[in-house]
Amino acid sequence: MSDAAFTPVHRLLQLGPLPPGLQREAASRYVLEPLWTQPEPARFLAEQQGAFDGAIMMSRHGCSASVIECLAAAPRPGVVACFGVGYDGIDLAAARRHGVQVSTTPDVLTDCVADTALGLMLACARQLVAAHRHVQEGAWLQGPFPLATRVSGKRVGIVGLGRIGQAIARRAGGFDMPVRYHGRSARAGVPYEFEPDLHALARWADFLVLACPGGPQTRHLVSADVLQALGPEGYLINIARGSVVDEDALVEAIQDGRIAGAGLDVYADEPRVPAGLLGTDRVVTLPHVAASTRETRHAMEQLVLDNLAAFFATGKVLTPPA
Repeated sequence: MSDAAFTPVHRLLQLGPLPPGLQREAASRYVLEPLWTQPEPARFLAEQQGAFDGAIMMSRHGCSASVIECLAAAPRPGVVACFGVGYDGIDLAAARRHGVQVSTTPDVLTDCVADTALGLMLACARQLVAAHRHVQEGAWLQGPFPLATRVSGKRVGIVGLGRIGQAIARRAGGFDMPVRYHGRSARAGVPYEFEPDLHALARWADFLVLACPGGPQTRHLVSADVLQALGPEGYLINIARGSVVDEDALVEAIQDGRIAGAGLDVYADEPRVPAGLLGTDRVVTLPHVAASTRETRHAMEQLVLDNLAAFFATGKVLTPPA
């Protein structure tokens, strides 16, 4: 087969830096144009209307209506291939209006994100990070580590019983933890009790675990009142989106002892974390790594490439937003 067979024929807007493996593979198959390095991105998009067949991005980059409109001006409206399951930063209304396809990478990251949620529950209640530091800093020589809180048998309230929420619930069952959930409506065929009132779920739960989508509909869903309902023996676990939590209210709840603690992998303004959530053993902070394993990263990268290939072959992506 000649080298000409491998000549890229599709041009993609690259909306931000990509993981190295995905960057390498995408660049070998497509012509990539990095939008974020343009001195005037808006002007560039206006001048390049219809010049691209699609866009490639990570969830954190976001995809505005102006990008959608640029892709829609092509002879065939293009595709936005997103590395990540979150799509709250993508203007889906504009995509629907202009006939631009959107893909995300669901399912392949479910297990690792659910594992991380359980890890945060254990780390918070059992004070594993502080206990590790107790040994590493030589404090054990001066005395034993304080008692922590049991995890097995405690009550888990899950906000959002989608793929990840259900995976968390299954894992909680392995710890003999009763599970209830909250969402827009009850889900058929699940063995867990639906709680339509988020405040009531917070009052019931020992761990309130957030696994819902981000976006305007869930912004600050966990308010000061919800944290008050969770109470001084309850823990907040967030592997969803930082925007779901009123972080100012969370800082106050932590500082005032109105909740027992929090385990966080996501924040409203990443990578900036509110100062009030740092420097305390009552908060375990991760740098948005719930899906960051070698196995999951590879599967997500492959799904991005598979979605692009499917679109260019059939006009349809494999995994549109749920």
